[in-house]
Amino acid sequence: MSDRNPEESPLFSRISQDHFIILFLSLVVLASGADLLADLNEGVKTAHLLQEGAILLVALAAISWIAWSLRRRSREVVILREQLEEVRNLPQPAEVVEARRRLGEVISSQFSDWKLTASEREVGLLLLKGFSLKEIAALRGTSEKTIRQQASSVYKKAGLSGRHAFSAWFIEDIL
Repeated sequence: MSDRNPEESPLFSRISQDHFIILFLSLVVLASGADLLADLNEGVKTAHLLQEGAILLVALAAISWIAWSLRRRSREVVILREQLEEVRNLPQPAEVVEARRRLGEVISSQFSDWKLTASEREVGLLLLKGFSLKEIAALRGTSEKTIRQQASSVYKKAGLSGRHAFSAWFIEDIL
């Protein structure tokens, strides 16, 4: 098991694809703005100025939309973490704590038997906790596509058909 707790990892522990796109679009805005100013000084035709202005506005709109999306996802992660903390702080009888500890050992042992990577283990635990792929992606600071691929790899290594079979493997006969 990885020593890093996925719920405690930073939202973006590395530069995300969105940040690269914002950087690229910022360069487009700067270049378009400089070109627009130069064209204005040279008396270029209005149609060309409108084209340059449209490129500038589209790039600014895209930057705004991506920044808003990043901020929204960041807020969602904060809410998820707060909810996790609330659950952690609920009073729990000693027998429940002990049962969870034993289940954790079984899960860890089974993940080892299935030869899951550290990332697959983290994804597997978050799946068992009931998080959606989108929520796991936000918590881990990665794309939903990456999480989907890792979840599929977990199911394949476990020889299971999908998420429901994966969860049932651990808890089917509890009651």
